[in-house]
Order: sequence, then C-alpha cells, then structure tokens
Amino acid sequence: MNAAKVVEDLKQRFPNEPEYIQAVSQVLPTIEEEYNKHPEFEKTNLIERLCIPDRIIQFRVTWVDDKGVVQTNMGYRIQHNNVIGPYKGGIRFHKSVNLGILKFLAFEQTFKNSLTTLPMGGAKGGSDFSPRGKSDAEVMRFCQAFMNELYRYIGPDEDVPAGDIGVGGREVGYMFGQYKKLTHEWSGVLTGKGIPFGGSLIRPEATGYGCVYFLESMLATRNIDIKGKKVLISGAGNVAQYAAEKCIQLGATVLTMSDSDGYIYDAEGIDREKLDYIMELKNIERGRIKEYIEEYPNAVYHEGKRPWYEKADIALPCATQNEINADEAQALVDNGVIAVAEGANMPTLPDAIKIFQGAKILYAPGKASNAGGVSVSGLEMSQNSERLSWTAKEVDDYLKRIMNDIHENCIKYGTEKDGYINYVKGANVAGFMKVAKGMMGQGIV
Repeated sequence: MNAAKVVEDLKQRFPNEPEYIQAVSQVLPTIEEEYNKHPEFEKTNLIERLCIPDRIIQFRVTWVDDKGVVQTNMGYRIQHNNVIGPYKGGIRFHKSVNLGILKFLAFEQTFKNSLTTLPMGGAKGGSDFSPRGKSDAEVMRFCQAFMNELYRYIGPDEDVPAGDIGVGGREVGYMFGQYKKLTHEWSGVLTGKGIPFGGSLIRPEATGYGCVYFLESMLATRNIDIKGKKVLISGAGNVAQYAAEKCIQLGATVLTMSDSDGYIYDAEGIDREKLDYIMELKNIERGRIKEYIEEYPNAVYHEGKRPWYEKADIALPCATQNEINADEAQALVDNGVIAVAEGANMPTLPDAIKIFQGAKILYAPGKASNAGGVSVSGLEMSQNSERLSWTAKEVDDYLKRIMNDIHENCIKYGTEKDGYINYVKGANVAGFMKVAKGMMGQGIV
C-alpha cells in the first residue's frame, strides 16, 4: 500500500468531504508499515474496501413544529463495517451534520470499536436538525419522524445506534419508543436508553470517565499522579461534564469548560458544587456556559474563544472535531501541558498532533481515549440480551478493564525505539489489525 496514493485517490472520488479525507489521511500512514508486512491484504484490495463504507442511507425527515409549520431536514446512517459485530455508533443531531462528517465518524468508529475488544462494527448517523431552542414536543416529533425511516435499517443484530452530540437520553428515549411502536418488539436496538427501559448504569458517565481512566494509564507510564494537576476541559456537554467529575474525584483541579459561544476560566477551580450548577444549567435549563459567571462572579468568561491558551498540566478536548489548531497546540506545550487525552472525536488538527508528538508529551487520540462510551454501550447490549441489569460497580469495573486493555494495545503497537509511546500509531494499528484479519477470514463480500 502507498498511503499517499490511496488518500489522493479517495480525495479525487470524494472531493467535497474534507473531514472524511482528513480522518483517512491521519490513519493510513500510521498503518502503512504493518499493512505492507501482509501481502495478502494488498491482493484483496483490503485498504480500499476498509476505507469505503458498506452502505450509505440518506432520507428526508419531515416534521411539524409548534407553530404548525412543516419543517424538512436530512437524515443519514453510514454503515461502515460489520466484520467483527453489528454496526454500532452514535446518532448526531446538529446543524453542522453532513455526509463527510458522518463518514469520518463512522470510519473512526470502526477502529474505536475494534479496540474495545467487544463484538461491534462501525457506523454513525444523524441529521442537520438541532435540538437547541426546540421544545420537548418538537424534539419528540422530529425523533419519531427520523425513526419512521431509520427503523428499516437497524436492529439488535444488524445496527445498534446510540447518542452523540445533540442526542442524549431524551432523544434516545423518543426514538426507542417509536422503534418499538413500528416493529411491535422490545429489543436492545438503541443504547443510552433510560434505566427503567433497558439502559445501563454508568452509560451517561462512560465516555468522560473512560477518558480520564485512559489518562491515568498514560500518566502512570511516567509515574505521574493526576492528583493536584490543573486541567483544561473544552465542552460542557455529557463528555465534558463527566470528565470533569472524574478529575474532581481524583483530586485534580478543573479550570475551564466551554460551549460554542466561548469558555469560562475559574482560577479557584470548578468543584463539585460548581459542576452541579453547570449540569443543571446545560442539562435541564439548556442554558449557555456564560451564565456561569453570574453565579460565580470570580470566574472569567471569554467570548468566542477556546481555552487552550490558559496555563495548566492537562488538556481534555471534549467538545467537537478540529478544535485545537497548531498555534493552540504550541501554546499548550509552552504553558507546560504534559498530557492531552481526547474526549471528542478528532478534535486535534494534524499539524497540532505533530507539535504534541514532537514535544514528546503524552497524547491520546479519541479512538483510544474516548472509547469508554461505546464500550459501555456494548455492555448495555449484553445486558439487554441477557435480560439483566448489572450494578454500577460491575459496569465501572468492566469500563476500567477495557480502557486499560486499550492502553496496553497502544503500548504494544506504538512504542518507539526511544521509548516514546506513539498512541496514534498504536491505536490505529491495533484497531486495524483486528478488522483486517476479520475481513480476510470472511472473503470478498
């Protein structure tokens, strides 16, 4: 395989999908050496088959708002690869959603799910509908209309969606209810469900907790304790909230949180009480992070900016893709950051990754460090199949073990001659090899 040629060919075929091309171009060079050790891969054109999704489903979603006006959005499901298990991946409701973004997410999800060691393939879906500013009734009607089309293509042994940006427990519940009505069956077809109807304990916390568990494993390779460290977190949604919660529990000081309008910096630290306020603000009142300074006036709000120029020890980007550029990465390094663990998907631009790795700081890509969410989704699938509910401790213990196993695989494939652990290469090669061997074993299909 010539990685550069493959990327260029894909760029010519899909010229209007920059996020997808970015994701592929970040992965292929890191697996090129391992791929070329297996000439049987090239004989079956494995890399092209792995890069291009199995199928892409697009549909119109028509719904009626509270004023009686008919609205139209687009709906998508990218079923990328199901070699090692049913398609599995979140649904995103956000105005930025388009085909290229979902293709990148589904591609990344395939490797991430492989890393978890659980039997799950890779997929992603969503719509350019945004729940922001919509009433519960409008969100319900949209979710029902979305599921009216999607239900034909999903199932507990076929494709099991979950939540993502803009899709939390409320949205999953509405979609699950509509799926059940349409199919006349109760099955574990969606994960992230409410606890009373098949959800798993620790699922809301899993991505944020898992990110911090992975961070702990990284720090341990250098005999560093997270206790007492200062942490920058972007985002104020589910992942950011629970990453902050776990950092606080472990004795770290969280300095920042953000949303798309700007970020707050609290030099005194965001403690348990302050985090509870943020959770109520974002989850119940659906407010904006700038309201934090009205409650805690000693904090500072920076409108239209991201928190990466602040001084700290650790950075956890937990918002969205492409939120750390090269200048911000250099600022983080110059200001003493020793570790970056991604809670979001592909939040760091390629030039920024080079800066982190060039400075030899600990840097974990999202497919490794944010795999906790889909891992517990996989555990929710297991509980649904068994018709059992595990305790929070059982699920959390599983989560810790999975994140540790992912870390060990990254070390196995990513340790360089000088001892530096290239977590990007380690995660990509480990995830790739499992999928590649599965594809070889199942023939040309």
